[in-house]
Amino acid sequence: MLDAHEIREARTQRPGRARDIADALGISEAALVAAEVGHGATALHAHPNTLIPSLGALGPMMALTRNDACVIEKNGAYTDYHGGEHATMTLNAGIDLRMFPRHWRHAFALSEEVRSGLRHSLQVFDAAGDAVHKAYLPQDADLTGWEAFKTACALPEQTDSVTLAEREPPEAAKINLEKRDILLKEWARLTDTHQFLRLCAKLKMNRLGAYRIAEAPFVRALAPEAVDTLLQGVQSAGFDIMLFVGNRGCIEIHTGPIRRLEPMGPWQNVLDPGFNLHLRRDRIAEVWQVEKPTQRGAAISVEAFDAQGMLILQIFGVPKDGNDTRAAFAELAHGLPGQEPVS
Repeated sequence: MLDAHEIREARTQRPGRARDIADALGISEAALVAAEVGHGATALHAHPNTLIPSLGALGPMMALTRNDACVIEKNGAYTDYHGGEHATMTLNAGIDLRMFPRHWRHAFALSEEVRSGLRHSLQVFDAAGDAVHKAYLPQDADLTGWEAFKTACALPEQTDSVTLAEREPPEAAKINLEKRDILLKEWARLTDTHQFLRLCAKLKMNRLGAYRIAEAPFVRALAPEAVDTLLQGVQSAGFDIMLFVGNRGCIEIHTGPIRRLEPMGPWQNVLDPGFNLHLRRDRIAEVWQVEKPTQRGAAISVEAFDAQGMLILQIFGVPKDGNDTRAAFAELAHGLPGQEPVS
């Protein structure tokens, strides 16, 4: 096991993304950042109730959330925060987040030299040391607020190592065939999309398991390339969508159009002002078109999963008054290529 000094020395020899460096060293990304405590990093209280209101005072930042197959980046301010012990959120046009505090276990303020100069960021990790959420200060930001943020959120004891738990394995599809009829009957009675996961939990299933045993009109299995086709269709049509990317500890949401798509190798990239998306198309194993009843009509989504059954992203039409794009989105979704569902 490398100590903090050895980690810092090794990092100087390995330029590149922190996640790739950590993987090469056989350590977690949280351990990589913790090694910098006292050398550009400060260990912080990790609960979003502490961190997010303090971030809100700093003005515009870039918010980044990722999973193994997708990264979303949005510019905005961490304002309109709604705290809690089990779930918290920010609700604004720029940074729109759903956060789950039990997964916010380690947090650091990090100042590091990069090609563009000195970069300042908040980095939050889960119990296994995997990244949950990151927030980056603009290069030209006033650092007075940044220093006050670090002081307000710093842990009383600063250490350059972290104690980590075993990584939770991905949850594969959970299916309960005996409850299929109940699932379909109660699915038809939904009045809000948020009721769906509670229904799955009650029936001892998860999202993907329910999709695999449901039927039309609730679900349709799509080809993996359907996500790319959908992004291209949204770009061409020019209407707004809601796009959700997340992990166990944080979900980040983009509401707006897609203007510039730039594929590169296995990646499909959205490179828009204030919004970037980086999607590994080769890691999409399963895609579903899903319909859930709501009080405002059907909510249709396209949802992609990786080979382990983890949710990569979800895309919806926008249901807002004055900007209701659900019909346009449904038309695109219904035209996507289907395939035989996974059994």
